[in-house]
Amino acid sequence: MSEALRDAGHGLVSGGPVAVIDIGSNSVRLVVYERLSRSPTPIFNEKASCGLGREVLTTGRLNPDAVEKALAALRRFRVLCDRMGVGKVHVLATAAARDAANGPDFVAACTEICRTEVEVLSGKREAQLSALGILSGVHHANGVVGDLGGGSLELADLHGQRIGSGVTFPLGGLALQDTSGRSLKKADKIVKDLLANEPHLEHLKGRTFYAVGGTWRALARLHMFQRGYPLHVMHGYIIPAKEALEFCRLVRRVPIDTLSRIDTVSDVRRPLLPYGALVLEHILRIGKPASVFVSAQGVREGLLYELLEPDERQHDPLTTAAAELNEVRSRSPAHGWELIDWTDAFMKSSGIDESVEEKRLRHAACLLSDISWRAHPDYRGEQSLNLIAHAAFIGVDHPGRAFLALAIYYRHMGLIDEDLSPRIRELVSARLLDRARILGAAMRVGYILSAAMPGTLPLTPLTVERGKLALQLSGELAPLSGDRIANRLRSLARLIGRESVVLAG
Repeated sequence: MSEALRDAGHGLVSGGPVAVIDIGSNSVRLVVYERLSRSPTPIFNEKASCGLGREVLTTGRLNPDAVEKALAALRRFRVLCDRMGVGKVHVLATAAARDAANGPDFVAACTEICRTEVEVLSGKREAQLSALGILSGVHHANGVVGDLGGGSLELADLHGQRIGSGVTFPLGGLALQDTSGRSLKKADKIVKDLLANEPHLEHLKGRTFYAVGGTWRALARLHMFQRGYPLHVMHGYIIPAKEALEFCRLVRRVPIDTLSRIDTVSDVRRPLLPYGALVLEHILRIGKPASVFVSAQGVREGLLYELLEPDERQHDPLTTAAAELNEVRSRSPAHGWELIDWTDAFMKSSGIDESVEEKRLRHAACLLSDISWRAHPDYRGEQSLNLIAHAAFIGVDHPGRAFLALAIYYRHMGLIDEDLSPRIRELVSARLLDRARILGAAMRVGYILSAAMPGTLPLTPLTVERGKLALQLSGELAPLSGDRIANRLRSLARLIGRESVVLAG
């Protein structure tokens, strides 16, 4: 657990709201974040579908109507930023602005409206920022990042903290529509010719493909709803490569409006789905990755990550987010940190095998364990589960989310889970479910000891000694012993196959 985060309370970087305006080939988007942080939280997000990249590759110019739509959106966004008290606005422009002959005039107009410099991203720079976005939001990333926009596709290799050189291709949905004359057969040949011998894909075998961009997120959303997936959080949605390949072939083969659950995709995005599916199909067929990881993080979040101080980048984004919620929603934030140390000692003595990742998740759960205390007691478990499962966390996959939600549910509601939807339990392995129950049971002991206040847990260690689960209550804390403590301790002991004992005196 990061000492810097513990010492800083919530570990946030100081400052007011920060905004990123992304002038893309398909849409122009404003995202305002609460502050510059290792785990940035959006407080406002709006998109205008302008189609700047339509026909740029065939005419060489930005369409006048698209330009007017984009400039009108920017005027609105600038006023919104002013009204929200945004201190710094970062403006990025991608393929359409850099490829069009009238791009410089458009960028000059954007600069005047936004009252700040517009960074026109090269293809390599866009690939780098996309990779930084994955680095920011994925714990221990290893694979190839692919960012599909309206005008271009960027690829970059990512292994740990190392980002390889990026490449760009004119394979965005709008670009493919234009260059193929809206023929999927011609588009298929274009994609095949451009990607056939791409080195980035040759190094993808058995690794993860990180899919960035609105069209691929729409594809994933359609897949998610078709299969009845229980957690409607896009970031961290993982599709096995073989399943993703079959789905891509289905999307480009069948008339788009006949697909099941196509209503979950916006009308504007639907015409681009077959082209996005076509590009992803070729990537999967050539690269042979193990899985596709769908990311909500991309260029914008990569830019924010780049702006952080080097030591801030090293913080765990999940821990940072959990620490922030602990700071603003718990009865005593210090108690959450004490709970980490208390359960550390318990797990170490118990003999229960715990991986590094499981320990990381347990620490985050401790920080989140009291965030729903203001709810009615009968609904604290349900509220915690819904809040944690659907929170804007990064740095955690869906099984990890489910573990956090389940552990806090059990902390409030006990180990009887008839009212718990079986779908959320399907997201975790039997091992993780067992760990969630053990942690929830331990928290039930800890909270009845401490009343959620700091200072008690360090004086009441819970450890396995001589084959028994022992809770030590000494001195002035001895009167804390009683039937409720004994019952909860006994429940925890049964989960780990031990007998329980309270050492009071």
